[in-house]
Amino acid sequence: MTRQIIRITGDDRVSFLQGLVTNDVTCAPCWAALLTPQGKYLADFLIVPDGDALLVDVDARLGDDLVRRLTMYKLRSKVGIEVTDMSVARGAGPAPDGAIADPRHPALGWRLYGGAGDDGTDFDAIRVEHIIPETLVELIPNETFILEAGFERLHGVDFRKGCYVGQEVTARMKHKTELRKGLTRLRIEGEAPVGTTIMADGKEVGTLFTQSGGRALAHVRFDRIGNDMQAGQARLLAD
Repeated sequence: MTRQIIRITGDDRVSFLQGLVTNDVTCAPCWAALLTPQGKYLADFLIVPDGDALLVDVDARLGDDLVRRLTMYKLRSKVGIEVTDMSVARGAGPAPDGAIADPRHPALGWRLYGGAGDDGTDFDAIRVEHIIPETLVELIPNETFILEAGFERLHGVDFRKGCYVGQEVTARMKHKTELRKGLTRLRIEGEAPVGTTIMADGKEVGTLFTQSGGRALAHVRFDRIGNDMQAGQARLLAD
C-alpha cells in the first residue's frame, strides 16, 4: 500500500475542502472523492483531523494530480497544501494506540498515521466480501460514477452538506433515476485478468475486477446478470 499524505492547513481548511469533495468534512475522519464537474470520479481519499490541520490520505499514484487540482481551486482561500513524508499503517486486528477506524466499513479495520506497513490482512478478500472498490482497480478516473461504485453504502457521500464539484449530477442520479448498473459480487470459476469483459448470450454484461476465494467484484448491468456468464476462460454466476 503506497499512500501519499497531504496536509491541509489554514483557517479555511474545512470550508475549502467542504466545497470540493463529496462528503461532509466536518464529520472527519471520513472517506470522500473529488469529481469532475460532470460527476465522474477523479480521486478518493480519507480525510483525517490532525490538530490544526487536515490530512488527506490518497493513493500515491493520484497524489500529484490531486495536489495540482487542489491548488487550482485554492484561489484566495486561506489554506496551505503540503505533501508530507508521513507513512500510514493499517490492519484488521487489534488497533494500536492512536489508530482510527476506517470510516468505510468495520471490516477494513484501522489506520495509524506515522506508522508503517500492514499486519498481513488479506484486504482484497475483505473488499470482495463486502463489495468495496479500490483506487485504480474498480475506481477509474474520468470513468466511474461514485454511486455505481457504492459510495453511498460505504459512507463516502453526503446528500445534505451542500454544493461540491459534480454534486448536481450525483444528486440527479440519487433522486431521479434507478441505477441500472454498478459494482456487485459474483461467483467465479477459474480466473481472468482485471478488466476482462463479461459476456452472456452474445451481449456485454460488464467488466471483471478483483477476484478472491471463488468470488469476484464486477461492474455490471443488473438486468443482464445470470448463471451463464463468461469473462475470458472464467465462468461467472450470480452470487
